[in-house]
Amino acid sequence: MPDPFFQPVSGFDLPRFAGIPTFMRLPHVPPGHPRFAEVEIALVGVPWDAGTTNRPGPRHGPRQLRDASTMIRAENGANGIRPFEAANCADLGDVGPNPADTADSLDRITAFYDGLVGAHIRSLSAGGDHLCTLPILRALARNGPLGLILFDSHTDLYRSYFGGQLYTHGTPFRRAVEEGLLDPARMVMVGIRGTAYDREDRDFADANGIRVVAVEELHDRGIADVMTEARGIVGQGATYVSYDIDFVDPAFAPGTGTPEIGGPTSWQALLAARLLRGVRIVGADLVEVSPPFDPSGGTAFLGVSLMFEMLCAMVDPAG
Repeated sequence: MPDPFFQPVSGFDLPRFAGIPTFMRLPHVPPGHPRFAEVEIALVGVPWDAGTTNRPGPRHGPRQLRDASTMIRAENGANGIRPFEAANCADLGDVGPNPADTADSLDRITAFYDGLVGAHIRSLSAGGDHLCTLPILRALARNGPLGLILFDSHTDLYRSYFGGQLYTHGTPFRRAVEEGLLDPARMVMVGIRGTAYDREDRDFADANGIRVVAVEELHDRGIADVMTEARGIVGQGATYVSYDIDFVDPAFAPGTGTPEIGGPTSWQALLAARLLRGVRIVGADLVEVSPPFDPSGGTAFLGVSLMFEMLCAMVDPAG
């Protein structure tokens, strides 16, 4: 029997617009809580966007995502997975960043996730901009490089921005490869598109054997075929999943800092996450939701719906 403590509050017991919002209405179990050691999957907010180079605002993402997530229910209507019964899930709160110091924030985030790794807790995180992923990977890859499935419209493989700035939301996966956190042979980037400054990022991918699936190929082949290839690339090894909301066409997800037209629909976005089943996911994130550009809240609701699909994949016995 699942532990009642780790079950979300039902909308039949308390209206979804009432109460203090936590991710998916789960219990708040921060580090130091008496039941922290029982948590198996942690939902964590990383409210930090110091790496943003265009429209700001993802630092406010976790708060809006939590509020939107009160609409998430207990069962996946497509496949019947009930993730909150399959694993003890809890909202661990936010990592407290230092908005005035990028290096200190990177260290703070890594230290927080070091604590989760030490407690054998997997994480599903909500950003923040995409630079948030780098310090998480620094903690999760302590014992060796991970595979990566990235859903994004950008590769985030640039060396630097603005005359040598190495740490922006356009550089995290370049740093992760250089630091040995990711295995390039087990990396696949899906949905890449848009205009570009040059081919530096693509050249780096080609030189290191990173598989880049441009959006044109994604549309030509279809989500299911591309995801079959993606699962084959990462194999059965430990894999991190990073989902940038700008993977989705801005007609469906306008609330983000660097939108690119021509992307997947909301349905295709859900299907891509659903087809992660079978991947050995050691951690995942959803980043770049920017509330100032999401007045209707639709981007945030799509974001937490994608988080729920990733959570279902994380608890799938086939994963």
